[in-house]
Amino acid sequence: MNRQKTIMIVDDTEMNIDILVEALQDDYELIVAINGLEALELIEEQKPDLILLDIMMPDMDGYEVLKRIKEKPELAPIPIILLSAITDSDSKNKGFSLGAVDYVTKPFEIVEVKARVKTQLGIEETRLVLESQNTILEEKVKERTQLIERTNSAAIYCLAALAETRDPETGEHIKRTQEYIRELALELCEHEEYKDVLTDEYIELLYKSAPLHDIGKVGVRDSILLKPGKLTEEEFEEMRKHTTYGGKSLMVGINELGEESFLTLAKEIALTHHEKWDGSGYPKGISKEEIPISGRLMALSDVYDALISKRVYKGAFTHYEAKNIILESRGTHFDPDIVDAFIKIEAKFIEIMERFRGC
Repeated sequence: MNRQKTIMIVDDTEMNIDILVEALQDDYELIVAINGLEALELIEEQKPDLILLDIMMPDMDGYEVLKRIKEKPELAPIPIILLSAITDSDSKNKGFSLGAVDYVTKPFEIVEVKARVKTQLGIEETRLVLESQNTILEEKVKERTQLIERTNSAAIYCLAALAETRDPETGEHIKRTQEYIRELALELCEHEEYKDVLTDEYIELLYKSAPLHDIGKVGVRDSILLKPGKLTEEEFEEMRKHTTYGGKSLMVGINELGEESFLTLAKEIALTHHEKWDGSGYPKGISKEEIPISGRLMALSDVYDALISKRVYKGAFTHYEAKNIILESRGTHFDPDIVDAFIKIEAKFIEIMERFRGC
C-alpha cells in the first residue's frame, strides 16, 4: 500500500487554512505553518511531498520562502504551488522563475486546488519513478562496462599466455614490465610536456596493453627463441620479425573491434618497443618523437627487465649494473626524458623487481 502523501499549507490567514484543511484532510497528511520562518523549520524536519505557499505574508513573504527552499539541494525537488490574490503576470513570472510549479489565484476554487495538487503530485511521482529507473539503468551500464573491462583484461592475458607457453621466462617478465611502464608514465605525466598525452585513462590503457608487447614471439621458431647461445645474423633477423608478427596479429583484432579498441595501443607497443632514440632500432628505424611514447616507455622497461633477468644465454645483472647500461644508452637507445624519469624512481623499479621475482 502506498504511503499517504504529505502536504504543507503555509498561510497567515486562518480562514484560508481552514478551507484548505477541510478540502484536503481526507486524502493527505497535512502540516500547517502560519508564517515563513515556521514553514522553513518544519520543512527541514518533515520534508513534505508538496507545499501550498501563500505569497503575501508578514516578515517573510512567499517569494523569500520559495527562494530559500530552492537553494537547498535536499529540499529543491519539493513541488511548490503559490497561492495569491495578486493576478498580474509579473508576479506569476517571478514565482515561476524562483521555482514554483504552479500558481493559484485567490479566492480559489476548492475543486481547482485539489485538481492541481493531484496533478503536481502525479508529476512528482513520475519524476521519482524515472529517477529510480535511471539509477538502476546507470548501475546496469556500470556493471556492463566493468564486465567489458574484465573481458578485455582477460583477452589480453589469454593472448599474452600464448607467448608464455613458448618462453618460460615470459610470465614474470610480463608482470614486471607492466608495472615498470606504469611507474615511468606516472612520473612523466607530472611534466608539462607530457601531461596532455599521459592522462589517467591513457596510463591505465598502457598498463593493460603492455603484456602484449612480445605476442609476436609465437611466430618465432623454438630453435631461435630458446637458443642458449648467441644468435647468428640470420637468426637475429628472424627474431626481429616478432615485432611485425605481433603487429599483424593484433591488427586482426583491431579490424573486428575498430581503431578505438585497446588493441590499437597494444599493436603500437608491439611494433615500436625495439625502436631506438637514434634511429638504429627495428623494424622501421624511426627515431626520437617519431617513436610513439608507448614504444619509448616499453623500450626502457623491456631492456631493464631483460638485463636483471637470468636467461638461457646469460646471467642476471644487478640493478646497478642494469642502471649503468641504461645511463650509457641515454640519447642513443633511450629517450633522455624517460631515462631521467627512471633514475628518479629507480627505488620503485627495485621494489617491483623484488616483488615479482620468481612469481
